[in-house]
This record gives sequence, structure tokens and C-alpha cells, in this order.
Amino acid sequence: MLDPTATAIITGAAGNIVAYILNDRIDELRSWVSQTFRRGTEDQRRASIEAVERDSAGLAHGQASEAEVKSRWTAMLAAYLTSHPEAKAEIGAMAAGGGIARSVRIGSQHNHGSGVFIGGDNFGGIGSRESE
Repeated sequence: MLDPTATAIITGAAGNIVAYILNDRIDELRSWVSQTFRRGTEDQRRASIEAVERDSAGLAHGQASEAEVKSRWTAMLAAYLTSHPEAKAEIGAMAAGGGIARSVRIGSQHNHGSGVFIGGDNFGGIGSRESE
């Protein structure tokens, strides 16, 4: 039996999973599921990815309701957290606001000299910066 805090975390995470599906952020959700369920058995990992696919298709085609999908994810996350309590932080991050941290690389490139460059000849050095 999970404590009330863990139950609240799981419920919040399940709700945000539904939101990711509804907002067509399936690739990000797959990434989060792969990362979060990495400690699980092969069956747990496969079932979690299959659930993303099934639930996204079900919601898109009106074959599942948001409440049904949230209920399934609540049960799946509860079972996983019971067997892998070390995943609480990752599930908590999803509950707190999405839990998917992405970094974006922004770069610029300037070329000089002879050669074929996309967009024509460019001059300068190569530089980049990272932002979130």
C-alpha cells in the first residue's frame, strides 16, 4: 500500500501523461517512459511503451476517454513504484509539471574559403551555446 503522498504523486503524473498525449507530445512522453521504466523488467518496459502507443491512438480515435487513460496510468505507475521506489523522483517530476527536461542546442556556423557551402560562401568561425 502506498502512502498518501505517493498516491498524490502518481495521480498527478498520470494526469500529466494524459496531457502530453492530448498535446501531441508523444515523442517526449516515450522518452520519459523509457527513462523512468528503465529499472523495470523487460515486460514492464515493453508494457509502458505499448501503453503510450495504445492510449495515444485510443484518445485520438475516440476509443478511450481521458479518465480511462488516467486510471490505467495510475495503476501502472502505482505497480511500478511499489516494486521500484527509487523511481519516485522521476514520477514526482512528471507530477510537478511534466518532468521532461530537454536542452536545446543553438549554434551558428560561418565558413570561409573555397568550397561548396549551403546558402553560399560564409565567413567567420564556428560557435555554439546551450540553453534550456
